[in-house]
This record gives sequence, structure tokens and C-alpha cells, in this order.
Amino acid sequence: MAGNDWLNSYLEAILDVGPGLEDAKSSLLLRERGRFSPTRYFVEEVIGFDETDLYRSWVRASSTRSPQERNTRLENMCWRIWNLARQKKQLESETAQRVNKRRLERERGRREATADMSEDLSEGEKGDPVSDISTHGGESNKARLPRISSADAMEAWANSQKGKKLYIVLISIHGLIRGENMELGRDSDTGGQVKYVVELARTLGSMPGVYRVDLLTRQVSAPDVDSSYGEPTEMLSPRNNNDLEDEMGESSGSYIIRIPFGPRDKYIPKENLWPYIPEFVDGALNHIIQMSKSLGEQIGSGHAVWPVAIHGHYADAGDSTALLSGALNVPMLFTGHSLGRDKLEQLLKQGRLSRDEINSTYKIMRRIEAEELSLDSSEIVITSTRQEIEEQWRLYDGFDPVLERKLRARIRRNVSCYGRFMPRMAIIPPGMEFHHIAPQDGDLDGELEGNLDHPAPQDPPIWSEIMRFFTNPRKPMILALARPDPKKNITTLVKAFGECRPLRELANLTLIMGNREGIDEMSSTNASVLLSVLKLIDKYDLYGQVAYPKHHKQYEVPDIYRLAAKTKGVFINPAFIEPFGLTLIEAAAYGLPIVATKNGGPVDIHRVLDNGLLVDPHDQQSIADALLKLVSNKQLWAKCRHNGLKNIHLFSWPEHCKNYLSKIATCKPRHPQWLRSEDGGESSESESPGDSLRDIQDLSLNLKFSLDGEKSGGSGNDSSLDPDGNAADRNTRLENAVLSWSKGISKDVRKGGATERSDQNTNAGKFPPLRRRKHLFVIAVDCDNASDLLETTKTIFEAAKKEKAEGSVGFILSTSSTMSEIQSFLVSGGLSPSDFDAYICNSGSDLYYPSLNPEDRPFVGDLYYHSHIEYRWGGEGLRKTLVRWAASITEKKGENDEQIVSPSEQLSTDYCYAFKVQKPGKAPPVKELRKLLRIQALRCHPIYCQNGTRLNVIPVLASRSQALRYLYVRWGFELSKMVVFVGECGDTDYEGLVGGVHKSVILKGVGSSAMSQVHNNRNYPLSDVMPLDSPNIVEAATGSSSADIQALLEKAGYLAA
Repeated sequence: MAGNDWLNSYLEAILDVGPGLEDAKSSLLLRERGRFSPTRYFVEEVIGFDETDLYRSWVRASSTRSPQERNTRLENMCWRIWNLARQKKQLESETAQRVNKRRLERERGRREATADMSEDLSEGEKGDPVSDISTHGGESNKARLPRISSADAMEAWANSQKGKKLYIVLISIHGLIRGENMELGRDSDTGGQVKYVVELARTLGSMPGVYRVDLLTRQVSAPDVDSSYGEPTEMLSPRNNNDLEDEMGESSGSYIIRIPFGPRDKYIPKENLWPYIPEFVDGALNHIIQMSKSLGEQIGSGHAVWPVAIHGHYADAGDSTALLSGALNVPMLFTGHSLGRDKLEQLLKQGRLSRDEINSTYKIMRRIEAEELSLDSSEIVITSTRQEIEEQWRLYDGFDPVLERKLRARIRRNVSCYGRFMPRMAIIPPGMEFHHIAPQDGDLDGELEGNLDHPAPQDPPIWSEIMRFFTNPRKPMILALARPDPKKNITTLVKAFGECRPLRELANLTLIMGNREGIDEMSSTNASVLLSVLKLIDKYDLYGQVAYPKHHKQYEVPDIYRLAAKTKGVFINPAFIEPFGLTLIEAAAYGLPIVATKNGGPVDIHRVLDNGLLVDPHDQQSIADALLKLVSNKQLWAKCRHNGLKNIHLFSWPEHCKNYLSKIATCKPRHPQWLRSEDGGESSESESPGDSLRDIQDLSLNLKFSLDGEKSGGSGNDSSLDPDGNAADRNTRLENAVLSWSKGISKDVRKGGATERSDQNTNAGKFPPLRRRKHLFVIAVDCDNASDLLETTKTIFEAAKKEKAEGSVGFILSTSSTMSEIQSFLVSGGLSPSDFDAYICNSGSDLYYPSLNPEDRPFVGDLYYHSHIEYRWGGEGLRKTLVRWAASITEKKGENDEQIVSPSEQLSTDYCYAFKVQKPGKAPPVKELRKLLRIQALRCHPIYCQNGTRLNVIPVLASRSQALRYLYVRWGFELSKMVVFVGECGDTDYEGLVGGVHKSVILKGVGSSAMSQVHNNRNYPLSDVMPLDSPNIVEAATGSSSADIQALLEKAGYLAA
């Protein structure tokens, strides 16, 4: 250390001052006594977070007796501090750059959106603040949280709902969910969200106008969890049964429906569920369809009763709900609970993990993309607090409060938004069940004299477990209930209590910090917080004044609140940021005044309840003063208690559900469009030629003919506009074509039975032919050229030659090509249009069937499919933005001779805007385009295809995998009977084709070049979402022959051996 005098001086200062981590309150550089604490300064101010390991290094170094070893340890520690300080500066710089980049992108997006909408910001658009996002401008808090002030008011509202019979679906995938004896806190996935969704489902099922509620979750049959989580169905009994008997039906009420997906014998954390999401979606889709038909028989006069809304909870369920909403064409709601971008920002600020390490641990980028897709797809996003909107959702590309206000103002004025959409943010605080809570009024002092020193035998056991810590249990109890997590700020609370002598003399402190067996068995983060608490108790000599029991049951939490209320105590939540603060509502329900952080949800709760004080969680003195004020001022304590009990009903579950249902009522009803009232229900199961003819004639009213997929007019928001003025002529031609085709079909049907095998006579008239197949083989291989695709197709045909001839196996071609390109492919390969039962083309934005009159028209397009996928399609506004984007790429890259990306009118259709990519290596990744469009509130699904040489932009909920689900919903062909052939890689929608209840056959060596061309710059690795351990996925070796594929399919049971 010679020559480093400054370092020696620094080390001597550390040795003189001592640890410093637990020293008395100080400013940035000085303690109260004026002594400099370098260790505390560097740990708390330079590093920016509690570096427990660094402190342990210091303790070990200071206890070393050998001067040489001690100096070596201290020198290493100094350089660690220097390195951490450098990391913090780097993180601050990166954070500032990210914030600035996001701000510039937002501003540019707003400018372009405003220019497209070609109107200046009006006074109406300037008006409403972000806080009013869920309501009309100028409404008060009471309007946002309307009261049901009496039984008469509730009855009047209930009467207005009579006659409705709604079916609502809730989805919460992760964690262990059951109706009774919830294991809250068992792991990080089984927490407050589990209780929230169960109580929401239970209460919704009891509300007037609601017939059935299904809460869909994962079925878990693992040996390390209770067998109840493996039960497929569990009924949630209502809390109050009054007046429900008359409305009960065969399938009415609330149910937990457990869908099997993923490994059957494992309980896996939410971070590892992403590869199995498609399997859940397929299973949930099957349940909803069957239930809708069943409800139709009971209450729908034979017509399917579709969900009025599907509500996803958390990112994984949001992703699933978006796919289900698109497959069923019903409205979607979303609640984030905890948001990925906010977590990512917090983890990056800590600096402990790099971005790659964060993503590897938490799969955070997949989670964020699921949340962005939820914004794209949702009608309403339900939040608990205003803070969630202002501080968390505004971090997302898909939500901009400023642009949201502009769009909302235009909608109110009935002005076009040019294809732009923004979900509505609705603030509905979580509910609570209060019927079992009976706060005791009157003077409690008499009771305390009698039973706190010597608890009665009937007192809850948890009381004695807590009171054994106290020398004087009669003093008011300050209660904190939180995990030992640094974010919960428990150490600051203990410091505030320990350093305020008047508070210590007047009150006791109870810390309920979860359950633990031993400190060594806790996570390092939780253990460090608990150790810090124990050291502070020792430092301030708080023995006999602080309780910190090791164990408590979930059902004992109400007893803990009651004990605190009996002592005229106070509940405190000192967290640095509290997204909502459910414990504050629980405490208020038991008559406890509150002291809470001013950051986050407690602000909204306090505004409604007015039952306590808000504090700065970083201000130790402010915390102590607020607690002392409430404990010492009995009049203030009584007033806060009274206000809390008076207003607590505003957070009841019935109130929550009333607001919830009022939001659902504002959604435009959507459901599968082909189900018309005069149809008399689905006829897909009918076997008679007459019924089949009716199917075909009805279908003909909603099909169009096309060979090349040319655009036939506007779409999306601009469908009523025809710049050429020839809409009427085009409609007339279309009607005449449909009529002549329908007549031809009738003739075919009348003579169809004679041409079929005898065992298929009853099915001869079914259209499309896929309805009479036992299995469907979907060829979705993204080859580099048409010749490779032809070779692969013929190999698969040959593998199923026998079944193809018999008619038991049908084929579907799923591709990014247009219909005219597909026709050229068929002609060049010597194939017939009837070789395939359906054609999914333009990356899933168009669906065709082979015509029964191939001489006149070889293909028939399904217009019902277009009505299914057109949700939030941007139309002309989207097209203009894409054309501008394509031109800007060339300018940015400095290419003067040739455009990198250019629009292709020839390849485009009404629901697919196609672009040719002349230079795939220079085209921006799809994630950048998706981000740009989301910032401008344009919702769509961009896909790089054909090895990166083409870009297809289609509706947000359209894809090739979604088209397969549509075939199930429309024609009833089960997904489990499909086999999807894919290459080793493919277009950027490749991941959606692998996974689900269908069998996936991966042809190794086919399409592998796409991995480097179009998948090399993804938001998240493809491996994060590939369920390669699924029994539904098999691999065919490179160069497999038709015999090899046949043997593979025979082994899987899809071909007869």
C-alpha cells in the first residue's frame, strides 16, 4: 500500500468510525454528532442500495487481528466500493438515456399521430388529467367511487340488473388456487393475487344479472402439493346466500376450473410457464365452447351463451386471454397486478444483475411483451390506483396518457381516430369481505385490564404468542404486517421507534414478517433484513417492546388486527412504494387508524377513508411523529377509527363488482358472427343432406370468391369510404357471384351422395370437407423457396397416402403467401385445389376453402373469418404510417439507389399490408416496428416472412395459429386431432405454431436459415417459449423420408400402423 497515502487515510477513517451502517440518523455526510461515516456514505449514497455482502466483508475485516491480513481485506473492500460507485454512475447514465430515448420516441409518435389525424389539439383534448382516465372529466372522487349508502339503494341497483344472465370468464394461471384454506405466502406465486381472483369470482357469481363465473387456472397434480389442486372443478360457495335460491340454475354460480397444461406432475414457477401458454389456451377454449353450448341449452333457448368478457390477471393470463379473446371474438379485460417494466427498471437500478441475467432469471422480456399484447387487445385495463397508471402503465409503448386523452376527446366528438385505439383505464380498488367483521364500539380500557395481562382461555392463541414479547402488553400496539423485504422499509420503522423515546414509552411495536423456521433457511435478502431488525432491537435495547413471532396462520391475521384495535393501536405500512395497500383496508375494517407511505395506492385509500396520516417513507422522523400523534391523541385516534369504519363499505366486494359490471356494460358486445338467431344453433353435427345444404346456403351469404386476394375496398375504420365510388357495383357483382355459386352448390349436394364411398354417404354434403376428417395435417413449413415447400408437401402426402385416399386425413396449407401465389404453387407442382381442405394464407389474415365448383371458382374465402379478426384493425391510417416508415428506413440507412423496404399493392389485401424487403440484412427487426406502431396507438401484428424478404402486417389478433383455433370454433374440428408440420425455424410467428394440444412435427434442417435472418434480434430468446419437453412435440431427423415420417406418425397414433 506504499504510495497510496489517501487510501491509508481512508482506511484509518473507517477503522476509527466503525461500521456506520447502523449508526444514528445522519445527513448525507454528517451524523448528528458531526462525525463523518465513510462506510455509511458509500453504502447508502454512492452505491444506492443496502449492500449486505459489503457490510459483512467489513465486519470480517475489522475482526481480523493480523494487521497485514486486515489491510489486505480493507484494500479489497475499498476497490469494491470504488467499482460499485462506478457501476452506479453507469447505471444512472443508462437510465437517463433510456428515459430520454423513450421521451423522444413518444413525442415523435404523438406528432405523427396528430399529423395523421389532421386536427390540432382542441380544448376538449387538453382537458382531462391522467387521474380521470377511467371517468369523464370533472367527476369527483365520490363519482369515481359511488356509494351504496343503504339497503334500499343496493336493492334498486339489483332490480335494474334482473333479467340479465351473464357468463364471465376470469383467468389466473400461476400459483395454487382454491376456494378455502388458501395457502397464501406458500411461495412467491401464491400471494395476494390468488385471494383477489377467488373473491372476485365468488362475489361476481352472487351479483344480480350474473349467471355463471368461471375462474380458469392450472391443474396441478404434483406430489408436493395438496390433491385439491388436481381437482378439475371446484364450486365457490357464496358468502351470503340470501335471495340467491330463486336465481340458481343447473350450472349457475362461481367455479374454479383447472385446465391441465405443462408437465402434469410438476408445480412450476410462473417464470417457466411461458412455453405452455398455447396448451392452456387450447384447453380453455375447449371448456368455454362446451360451457357456452351448455348454457345455451339452459338459458339461451338453444343458442350458445358466449362470455360477455374474458378477464386476464397478470401477464401470463393476459397473453392467454388475448388469444382466447381473438379466437372467440369476445371483449377482453386485463389487470396487471404487478408490471414487468416497473420491475425491470427497479432491478436495473439496483445494479446487481445485468439485463441478460434479469431476463434469464425472470423471463422479463417475455412478460413485458405479454403485457404489451394485453394493451393491444384489451377493451378495459382495470387498475387499483392512480399511481399504477401514472407511474407504471405509462412506461409501456402501448399506453400514452397524452395520446389517450386526444383519442378519447375525438371519440366523444364522433371524429375519426384513423385506426388508432387505446384501452380505457378504469380505477376500481380491490374489494374485501366485511360481513364477518364486527368492530367493537365503546371504551375498551375495561377489557384490557381484565385479559391482556392474563389472556382468557377463549382468546386466540396468536394473542399470547405476540404478548409474550411485551413487558407491558396494555400499551397501544403499532402493527406492521409485511414480508422482510428491503422494499417494505421495516428497518426504518424500527429505527424511528427506537430513536423516539416518547413513542417507546407509550406504545409497543409488533412486526409480523411472514413465517420462518430458521434465519439460515431464508433467502439471503429476507435474512439480511431480519438480521438488521434484530441488530436494531439490540442496539436500542427494545427487548420487551418489540414482538416478532416466527409463525402465524393466514386465518389468524384478523385476530392480529383485533388485538391491535383492542389496545387502541395503529397500523403502519412504511413501504417505499406500495402499489395498492390491501392491508390498510383490512386494518381499517377492524377499527385501526393507519400511518402509510405517501407513494402509491395508500394516497387513494386515504382520500376515501380519511382514517390516518401519510408519511414520507424516507423520513424517519416523520414516521415517528405520525405514530406518536395518533397514539397520544385519543380524540384524533377515535376520529380516524370512526372515519375508517364509516367509509369502509366503499371497498367491499359487492361495491367492487357493481363498478366492475358497470364497466363491462360499456364494452361493445362481440361474439362469433356466424351464430345468427334464425340459424337455430350450430349444425356441424348434423348428418342429413338437407341440414348440410342449409349450412352451405347460409355460408354462401358470407363467403367471397378470390384467386389473387386483391383488395376489394377499405377496411377497419374506413370501411365505409370508397374513393372510386364503385362500392354498389362491386356489391352487386359479389351478390350475383354468390347466388350462382350457391345454386351450383345445391346441385352438387343433391347428387353428392352417389359419388362417395358407402360408409361416407351421410357425410357427403358437408362443407368444408375438413368437417368429415378424423385428423388434419397442417403444413406450416416456412421453406426458403417454393421448390423446397413442394418437396416437403409431397413427402408428407406420401407418408399419409393411404389415409388421404380414404378421406380420413385432410390437409391444410398454412403460409405467408397470397392466394394467387398458392394457386401458382399448386399448378407448378401438379396439385389440385381439392388436395387441401383449407388454405391459411397471408400469414393468417385470410382463410380459403376449395370450391365445390372448381370449374367456375377454385377457391372460396371465408368472410366470417374477417369479421372475427378485424378488431382494432387500423385500415388506411395504419397503411399510411407503414408507408412512411418504409421510406424513413431508406433515409436513415443512407441508401439512395434502392429502397430497403417498399410497399407492395399486388401482394396486399384488405387485412394484410405487404411489403417487399429488398435488403433483409438492413431492415430493422420486427420488435422496432411493433414498438413504433404501438407508440402511435396502432394495433397490429407485423411478421417477417419468407426468410426475411417480405413483411406482412395483419390484424393484432390474427395469425396462422389463431386461424387453426378459428376452424375449431367455426367448424368444431378438435385441435387435438391436428398435426402441425413446421421447420426447424420459420417466420417471426413461428413460436405460435409450436405448442398447444395439437401434435407438432419439427422437420429438422428445414427453414433453419430463418434463425439468423429474422430471429437474430428478438425481444426474448426463442428458447424461452419453446416447449421442447412437451410430449406433443416430435422431431423428424434431417432428410427424413416419407417412410420415416409415416413411422413417426404411426407411433404417435395419428396413422394406422
